[in-house]
Amino acid sequence: MQDSKFKMQTKRGTGLSRRVLFAFCILHVAFLAGCAGPQPASDPNIITIAARVGPNSLHPLKANDEGTARVGQLMYESLMDTGEDLRAHPRLAERFETPDLLTYVVYLRRGVKFHDGHELTARDVVYTFSRFLDPAFVSPFKGAFTGMAGVNALDDYTVAFRLKAPSPSFPVTNLVPVPIIPDGVDEATLARTPNGTGPYRMVHYAADDKAELMAFAGYWNGRPRNAGIVFKVIPDDTMRGLELRKGTADLIVNDMPPDIVHQMEKNGDFTVVRSPGLDFSYLGFNMRDPVLSDRRVRHAIGYATNRDAIVKYLRRDLAHPATGLIPPQAWAYQPDIFTFTYDPEKAKQLLDQAGYRDPDGDGPLPRLRLSLKISTNEEVRLQSTVIQQDLRRIGVDLDVRSYEFATVFADILKGNFQIMSLQWVGGAVIDPDILRRVFHSTQVPPAGFNRGYYRNPEVDRLIDLASAATAEEERKALYGAAQRIIAEDAVYIPIWNRVNVAVSQKNLNGIHLTPSIDFSMLKDVRRGSAGP
Repeated sequence: MQDSKFKMQTKRGTGLSRRVLFAFCILHVAFLAGCAGPQPASDPNIITIAARVGPNSLHPLKANDEGTARVGQLMYESLMDTGEDLRAHPRLAERFETPDLLTYVVYLRRGVKFHDGHELTARDVVYTFSRFLDPAFVSPFKGAFTGMAGVNALDDYTVAFRLKAPSPSFPVTNLVPVPIIPDGVDEATLARTPNGTGPYRMVHYAADDKAELMAFAGYWNGRPRNAGIVFKVIPDDTMRGLELRKGTADLIVNDMPPDIVHQMEKNGDFTVVRSPGLDFSYLGFNMRDPVLSDRRVRHAIGYATNRDAIVKYLRRDLAHPATGLIPPQAWAYQPDIFTFTYDPEKAKQLLDQAGYRDPDGDGPLPRLRLSLKISTNEEVRLQSTVIQQDLRRIGVDLDVRSYEFATVFADILKGNFQIMSLQWVGGAVIDPDILRRVFHSTQVPPAGFNRGYYRNPEVDRLIDLASAATAEEERKALYGAAQRIIAEDAVYIPIWNRVNVAVSQKNLNGIHLTPSIDFSMLKDVRRGSAGP
């Protein structure tokens, strides 16, 4: 398929679907009907975010959804943070030491205050991390702590973590993602009344509607440059864009379809900020399926998928073709691995070799039929339709079945699928230990994320050696070797890595998008001219 044909077809039937075209008509009519010009907010120092989803909970240790994580990043902080290099950097910790291979000693910043005014001490840190050693405590973070033997306070500002086995990834995989909660706080209080050390404190929360946060005057790292943040939950893509146009919203981050971003950028009334992101879109296979267990079939699907066209026309260049689960920004990224080109003829040859010959030449009968399970997300559905068309050209009839996310995810965990289309989001892929959680044979659900039941003894061996190694160069070489095998086995068909994008009012400045989109960056956003 030529790019020009794809582009024309995409404009007619995918990228600018009738739904999106109708949305643009609504926006255009609204513009002409008197929506022109931002309307002043009641407090010009309040920044309003139009968000696709809101928090499902206010409990920071039970955040398993995007909305809860975003709001939580403004109210709570962790011991360590990740920088642009995706390595661990101090946040609530001033530094850490490793006196031996099984011990991490963390030294806390002094003078850090919780929103209720009490000072952060080692007792709060010990209380937070001891939750994960409690068999009765349920948290999505808990699976990462099976290797932690204990945690205790050495003094008011020093905490020691003891491990069962060496883990060079511990600072990133364990100290970065966990928000610190106050010592002794009970579950019900935490879920009802947030109390963290972050730059904002909660003042009002209405589920599925709005979360209002006020700048915390006692924040240890300097008061935010705005008075507060309001998250307005607006599930509809069109209405989020309209709120921005009316001036009743100031900023949208990664919550706009590429087509609408493109239209708003062309309009010229808004500021658009981009940066390379980490989100990873892929096709995953059930390796226990008799058809897809054949690597030649998986390779045929990879060669048949026109990833460049998806990025250029469907994603409007708000993505880059991906090579694997480890993103290019990561220190363990292996650039020298197998990648698919768009080659439908090679795909047909591989299917012939696998025994799936075309039964009627150029006729309508398919070589084989497969099913793809996806969520009802519109962008995912459009992309899956394009992939369906790509596979039809090599004689594969792909049955695309969409369900609510909870349903499709439950089926995937049970292994009830042939092909799936999901995304790994942001912080999940910042450390190469994710390779163990996703591709090691011991990590099939519920133990880990090996949802395709992939088994390769050599990959297991390389990951085991990398997990135990202490020298970074040795770890990088071992993880690199594992990445090469995983790519050749086509466990995943990588599609794209997201380009992060923020669309804002022209009078906002200070927007800086980190690779993993940490919403604490909002503390630097202000209205008016740039400067101190």
